Amino acid sequence: MAIILVTGVAGFIGSALAQRLLKRGDTVCGIDNLNDYYAVELKQARLDRLTPFEQFHFQQLDITDRAAIRALFEQHQFDVVVNLAAQAGVRYSIDHPELYFDTNLTGFGHILEGCRQTHVKHLVYASSSSVYGANVKQPFSESDSVDHPISLYAATKKANELMAHSYAHLYDLACTGLRFFTVYGPWMRPDMALFKFANLMAAGQPIPVYNHGEMVRDFTYIDDIIDGVEHVIDQPAQKNIEWNPQDPIPSSSQAPYRIYNIGSSRAVSLMYYIELLEKHLGLKAKLDLQPLQAGDVLKTFADTTLLQQDFDYSPTTSVEYGVAQFAAWYKSFYPQP
Repeated sequence: MAIILVTGVAGFIGSALAQRLLKRGDTVCGIDNLNDYYAVELKQARLDRLTPFEQFHFQQLDITDRAAIRALFEQHQFDVVVNLAAQAGVRYSIDHPELYFDTNLTGFGHILEGCRQTHVKHLVYASSSSVYGANVKQPFSESDSVDHPISLYAATKKANELMAHSYAHLYDLACTGLRFFTVYGPWMRPDMALFKFANLMAAGQPIPVYNHGEMVRDFTYIDDIIDGVEHVIDQPAQKNIEWNPQDPIPSSSQAPYRIYNIGSSRAVSLMYYIELLEKHLGLKAKLDLQPLQAGDVLKTFADTTLLQQDFDYSPTTSVEYGVAQFAAWYKSFYPQP
């Protein structure tokens, strides 16, 4: 069994991944700064699900703290590092860019250095479907150019991919980047649409519906994301001996470097998403129709051919099932009077 570092372990994806790894017998060292971007109580509740495992070790630590990260890597010999710590949120990056510089760029650099200095076998890190930015060709493929991000958040995720490639090339560090597509499900972040809608609906308040509802997303259920990450963890990125520098493809390299989309490969309208939530919460949404917001893209849709090809895996959970599961969790976690 492996010794695995999971950064952002109190987060939505981090806590779910840690639980999966612990159940299969791995030792997990989890770190998180427990910041107040959203309710710390929810983060603590996620951690409470992990503490019963004897092989789980938690430290409250910020990846921007260079000395602390260096000490962490020196104290442990991690086989795999999964970096999920990041300042999240497309819209938040518009008003708070400095947080994205610090965490998503400087912090990620500290993780790369820790991996290099201690010879970690595999770094897996979260990228985002946001990197596709101004692209309109659908579905989004890892072979597409991602040189036109439309939010700072997306730009930092593209930068992470470039930084990882340089370390893969210079230091032979196996690096795999995962472009997650709109992850949702039980224990999700409160700033994400489904959770935000549920809170407002429960309070009898209108929900903001951007671009007057004319938006489409590749909603990906949390279990499908964790399945994909688990597959990737166990198969470190390899050098692509067929990679052609005269016709370079972005998803692999002569270095041990890979990029994969993880999405449901089903484009779902925002209005249908809301209808499903209404059905399973038993509440009617009051719609506050608004124009498109800065940094938003109109449609996301993942091509997961590479994931299927390399791991014989692709997400299968329907949005109908996923929203029902979220609603059941929401009603149990926040019982209504």
